[in-house]
Amino acid sequence: MAKIKNIIIFGVIAIALILVYIFFIKPSPDTANLVSSTSSATTPDTNVVSQNSAVAQDLLSLLLSVKSIRLDDSIFSDKAFTSLHDSSILLTSPGNEGRPNPFAPIGFDALPVSQIPPPSTTPEVSTPSATVPIAPSVPVVPKTTTKKL
Repeated sequence: MAKIKNIIIFGVIAIALILVYIFFIKPSPDTANLVSSTSSATTPDTNVVSQNSAVAQDLLSLLLSVKSIRLDDSIFSDKAFTSLHDSSILLTSPGNEGRPNPFAPIGFDALPVSQIPPPSTTPEVSTPSATVPIAPSVPVVPKTTTKKL
C-alpha cells in the first residue's frame, strides 16, 4: 500500500513540475509578423523589397498565363448543346402563403382585416371587421365496428 502511495505522490509532483515548465519557464514561440515594417522611415529594408518584387513577378507571370488561355467555343454549336431545353420551374408570386399568425394555436386562425371581403351594398347586419375566426379543418373519421363471427 505504501508503494502505491509513493507512486501517486511522485506522479503528482512530476505533473506539477511539467505544468510549471510549460506555463512559466518555456519561452513563447516567435510569431511571424503579418505586416512588415521598416526600422527607419527613410531607408526601407532591402530584404522586404526583394521579397515584394519576387511576389510581384510571380503575380505578373500568373496573370500573363491566364491571359493566354483560349476557350474553344465549338461546344456551343454542338448538336448536344443545341438540343438542350430550359426546364426551369416557374415560381409563384408571394401571396397569402402560411398562417396569418403562426404562433396562434391550430384551429384558432383569424383572417386579417385586409382579407375580409368588403360588405355588400344591401343593408344587412354588419359583423365586426377586426378578425373572423376560421373553423378548424379536422376530418371526421367514422367509427368502425367489428362483428364476431
